[in-house]
Amino acid sequence: MPATRSRTENWQRSLEQIHQRGGALEITLPRYIGKTEAGVPTVTEDEPGSAKNIIWRVRILDMDNASITVDQPMVLGRTIDLKENINLVGIIAVGQNRWMFRTRVLAKVNIEASGGHNAIVGLRLKMPTDVERCQRRNFYRVSTVGLDLPVVTMYPLIDLRSAIIAETACRDEIFAFRDRALAGKIGPDGPLSLKRPEVGPPMGARLMNIGGGGAGVLLDQIGQTGLDTHQAFWLNIDLNPEVPVPVGVVARLRHTHIDSLQRIYAGLAFEFSHNPSYEKVIVDQLCEYVAIVQRRQLRNE
Repeated sequence: MPATRSRTENWQRSLEQIHQRGGALEITLPRYIGKTEAGVPTVTEDEPGSAKNIIWRVRILDMDNASITVDQPMVLGRTIDLKENINLVGIIAVGQNRWMFRTRVLAKVNIEASGGHNAIVGLRLKMPTDVERCQRRNFYRVSTVGLDLPVVTMYPLIDLRSAIIAETACRDEIFAFRDRALAGKIGPDGPLSLKRPEVGPPMGARLMNIGGGGAGVLLDQIGQTGLDTHQAFWLNIDLNPEVPVPVGVVARLRHTHIDSLQRIYAGLAFEFSHNPSYEKVIVDQLCEYVAIVQRRQLRNE
């Protein structure tokens, strides 16, 4: 039997091994939830204007035949509130191989912690009946699900202090859009003032995942210039249309590795030491993004 077929048919064993090693599952919200003519909820991944996929890595806490219990996703110390019965897409990652499946949040559960620590609140997810192996070159796409990862533009940051002005501009633009939305108006009053700090040439990337204190991005080979000579970067993260202004944030390079297609995965840690109050702006926008996508899903069910 070919190795890839064997791994796909034995995905439950792979999942158990990840759990035994204290590993993680990747989860994301489907980009669009619609209904068939019969009124049955369905996921249409390629719907124009649908949300980008933010992926979180969540540790597997427990498993049984019917469910997988995982940590709640977090960003910069704040828990991302995923509601019960929300549909999710799960990803099993083993090396450079990935398998995707549909699931949903069954319940929030308390997991007893060892060593006298407080109980952990986890999410119990529905165990899939089958999974589908992702394409190697477009490795977050299968025949029934296609994820659209946010575009990230990375600039080598030359002067950290210059980022404060750009962060202030980003915050003001986001607040201006929010205030206009609350007033029932659509669109900006004028062109966006997307100020940038003192930076070098841009590099294109995709947002692979967001963790507790940073993010992982994937760069094509042509976009690798600058990683060897800089440690701090200015990121513009595109979450349009849910967040209409590209989210700008400083991040420091922590580690890199190259995959078999000569793409670079870069692990980044967000940096707020120069402007501590800006951390709440970033956290609020990411949480608001999740809230908007969930509300859209619940409205259509």
